[in-house]
Amino acid sequence: HMEEDATPPDKPRVRPAAAVLCRGPVEPLVFLANFALVLQGPLTTQYLWHRFSTDLGYNGTRHRADCSNRSADPTMQEVETLTSHWTLYANVGGFLVGLFTSTLLGAWSDSVGRRPLLVLSSLGLLVQAVVSIFVVQLELHVGYFVLGRILCALLGDFNGLLAASFASVADVSTSRNRTFRMAVLEACIGVAGMLASLLGGHWLRAQGYANPFWLALALLIVMALYAAFCFGETMKEPKSTRLFTLRHHRSIVQLYVAPAPEKSRKHLALYSLAIFVVITVHFGAQDILTIYELSTPLCWDSQLIGYGSAAQHLPYLTSLLGLRLLQYCLADAWVAEIGLAFNILGLVVFAFATITPLMFTGYGLLFLSLVITPIMRAKLSRLVSTSEQAGALFSAVACVNSLAMLMASGIFNSLYPATLNFMKGFPFLLGAGLLFIPAVLIGILEKTNPHPEFQQFPQSP
Repeated sequence: HMEEDATPPDKPRVRPAAAVLCRGPVEPLVFLANFALVLQGPLTTQYLWHRFSTDLGYNGTRHRADCSNRSADPTMQEVETLTSHWTLYANVGGFLVGLFTSTLLGAWSDSVGRRPLLVLSSLGLLVQAVVSIFVVQLELHVGYFVLGRILCALLGDFNGLLAASFASVADVSTSRNRTFRMAVLEACIGVAGMLASLLGGHWLRAQGYANPFWLALALLIVMALYAAFCFGETMKEPKSTRLFTLRHHRSIVQLYVAPAPEKSRKHLALYSLAIFVVITVHFGAQDILTIYELSTPLCWDSQLIGYGSAAQHLPYLTSLLGLRLLQYCLADAWVAEIGLAFNILGLVVFAFATITPLMFTGYGLLFLSLVITPIMRAKLSRLVSTSEQAGALFSAVACVNSLAMLMASGIFNSLYPATLNFMKGFPFLLGAGLLFIPAVLIGILEKTNPHPEFQQFPQSP
């Protein structure tokens, strides 16, 4: 690296901060990344549906008036199954690679600083968008979507970006304001997702598939430049260190096994399990919602899919407001329990929704569903001393995130086609049932440690 050349080789090499044009916060990066991802996500699913419909000679226009008459159409079921399976292949490919890279890069960022990981992840998302544009413009085989996903995962993926972003918030926040700071970061994800969903649905209707992908590419170029030149590094003394060494993975394992107060390790493991289940259900339901809405009896068009996807992201904002209000009178754990209760209700409504108003009622019930993850991330960050640095912790959370998303894709994308004939909404009921696990775990942890948000372990200087 050029910035290391001036340092004598016989001294420990401290990595000077790269020249920056301004010292910007991390939130714009998360906003731009999720805007680009959400713009591409439902469009990719609808593009797959369109391609398979064309290949199989199915009338992909799906007029809503006569949609219910084709409820048992085997060709439509085949289109649904193929769309679901290719979504699964892309996700599994990306998550398997991401399991290794996001943990390696997250712990590496504890030495070299947060910026290198943010730049790498931005470039990964950029490569994925380029591949998607080639597939859509040149009508390449849909298998190239899987390749784009794997290349993105090799460079850190969105999980690597999130690990660096949450670690950077933990670097500069206090124990008291950390839950809210993390909720603000998650709200950036939500606002970006909501705007991208509304824009994507209308734009697809007006101009087809290619242009939204070009916008995503332009935003990702801006994001990579912001990460490289405008982000204000939050690590005080970044040092040069080797990337490919077992030390990075070892630091993550030590979080869970190194000797320390027993309660902190037990809480660390159980909160990780709780966050695993919540993310599995969240992404599993998200994975099949677009196909569920495209097919009979709902038969939504791209505009309604956009409204649905926007409603799906609204809880990021409503949860932030709800968290701020409820924190005045309730402990964090009980706010999370309320969020889980509404999440369960929303999923049950989805399972039995046969008309559009009922689907939007389900979306409405999810208004507090996203208070859970920032609360658990903040609790996890309080359970480790500062010597076990934020990058290692949040790359462990990114690892849990990747495993959960892999599990979500496997369970929900396989279960959905298998249950089409007896109950289309069964995967949503399964998700609602699974959410009782974190509800019980958080209750137990709150009882064994009544004020975990105020407990502090000795901090190293």
